[in-house]
Amino acid sequence: MASPRVQSATRATFVVAAVAFATVVPPAAATEWPTLDGTYTAVSDGRWAKTREVRRDEATVTSTWTITSTCSSHVECTGRVISDQGWSADAVFSFGLWTVEHDVVEWIPCADGTTAPGNQQFTFYPVDSTTLVGKDKTFGPSGACGVSYWMTIEMPFRLTKTA
Repeated sequence: MASPRVQSATRATFVVAAVAFATVVPPAAATEWPTLDGTYTAVSDGRWAKTREVRRDEATVTSTWTITSTCSSHVECTGRVISDQGWSADAVFSFGLWTVEHDVVEWIPCADGTTAPGNQQFTFYPVDSTTLVGKDKTFGPSGACGVSYWMTIEMPFRLTKTA
């Protein structure tokens, strides 16, 4: 065991080093809040779609989103998305993930000529200052079109800031 004099010298050296480090090294940049504001190109990539968990090509959908948002902290934000495809929806950021959800009134065409609704959910996260990636998942109710199983289509999703 070291003598009290050695322990005191070691403790003093540590304190001096910590103070010197704190005064010489600039503080890390504050984490930017994940607000989304502006115009974005939204792409749901149908080449990698899964229908009911089975890989199957679907149409790729490209649209333009106008997004506004505000954050109360770096982990909680809310906003609004307006799509050029005629819908708008709330956006919520929580636990590092943005979520946008809206209903699609006539999503599934049925064999008898009717349609069934769907619920489309986009979830995505930032990969850099202008790009977010995630998934676009749309699902219909069980029993739609006489099929007792939920229809789901999931595609990779990319959101790129354009203005």
